[in-house]
Amino acid sequence: MSQSSIFVCQQCGNEYSKWMGKCTACNSWNSLVETVVSIGTRQQGLGNSKTKVSSVNLSEVKVNKNSRISTKISELDRVLGGGLVTGQVVLLAGEPGIGKSTILLQLSDILAKVLYVAGEESAQQIGIRAQRLGIRSKKIEVLEETNVDEVVVAIEQSSNLAMIVVDSIQTMYTSDLTGLSGSVGQVRECAFRLLKIAKSKGIPLFIVGHVTKEGTVAGPAVLAHIVDTVLWFEGDKTLTLRMLRAYKNRFGPTDEVGIFTMEDKGLISVTSAEKIFLSKDTKAVSGSCVTSILEGTRPILVEIQSLVVPTKLAFPKRISQGFDSRRLELMLAILQKRCGIPLGEFDVFVNVVGGVTIKDPGADLAVCLSIASNYFDKTLPNKLVAVGEVDLLGEIRQAVSQDRRLKEARRVGFSLVASNIESKYLNQAISKYLR
Repeated sequence: MSQSSIFVCQQCGNEYSKWMGKCTACNSWNSLVETVVSIGTRQQGLGNSKTKVSSVNLSEVKVNKNSRISTKISELDRVLGGGLVTGQVVLLAGEPGIGKSTILLQLSDILAKVLYVAGEESAQQIGIRAQRLGIRSKKIEVLEETNVDEVVVAIEQSSNLAMIVVDSIQTMYTSDLTGLSGSVGQVRECAFRLLKIAKSKGIPLFIVGHVTKEGTVAGPAVLAHIVDTVLWFEGDKTLTLRMLRAYKNRFGPTDEVGIFTMEDKGLISVTSAEKIFLSKDTKAVSGSCVTSILEGTRPILVEIQSLVVPTKLAFPKRISQGFDSRRLELMLAILQKRCGIPLGEFDVFVNVVGGVTIKDPGADLAVCLSIASNYFDKTLPNKLVAVGEVDLLGEIRQAVSQDRRLKEARRVGFSLVASNIESKYLNQAISKYLR
């Protein structure tokens, strides 16, 4: 059965034999996507197949527990839900230089036999990175190929593969389509063919994806839908901190986060996050407060630093790094209205130590206490941890999983707690520790 390609309008489904630019049926511009079709199927028509189709009763379906393949990288196993599953297809995305190829090369060194499809880099470039990382495995096969059909043939001819890596999907193409590599049709079709061969052979597949300037996965949205897991690398390339999140996972949770540090020998798993975000030799300086945030199910202790200085500007500066600037404006308004701290003539700067970005409202109390501490130029107790959400009435509310956060803080050595249990309102907490 021969194959051909047509252009299908994504808005109304109208078909064209060649690129038209504009759909004449719904007048939509640039909505035509090239799609592979089977000529035999199109001539036969829909609903004329003589093949018997049978269904299975849901109560009779046998459910087997998925056998996990440990990656031996603790933080990666945490995000995946305990390890890889047979035939699992993972889309790994992130900014250039964040560490995608590095962690996949480290993972390839751990597993038995790996086919590494290099679409962006040459084998020599991969060899240089492997030498820098100290990887000398003889079980990593590097294939310099961008034709997905040739990649499928190489996978079929290989035996005992433990994993397949495709770096990246935007460089793959199939000759059945006329579009360039990275186009919507090419990305969708290539991803589907790779997924089909990985599922049929039961081999875990890692697909590297590019990101757009808006910070989303490049290509069609269907790319994220057809894969089993979508992992996202976050972090500032100027710092050593890297965070790996799961935005989709059919075989595990999506609320876990993996923490790594980028070292000379690659990405190193961090099991004790307080070593990164907290200083061992903390001096008694005003404007510093420790809080416990929740990243997935993991409580992490971080330090909030604030600086309050007089300003001569008509509009004082409100600058935050690692904390939402709009929420900072709310905290400053609450401090001024509910606690009587006149911040209208002061510039306020807030920084989260370690390069982590806080989206957890449970850090509100720590931000307010650090600002008040620097304003009054009084230090908070050395072993104090602040956890709680502050509402517009100035009331301290209980944070999500507060008991788990405080348990982690006590394990590290923090004996004093500022929360809704000790103080019901923000002004009471400020009076207790700073006045």
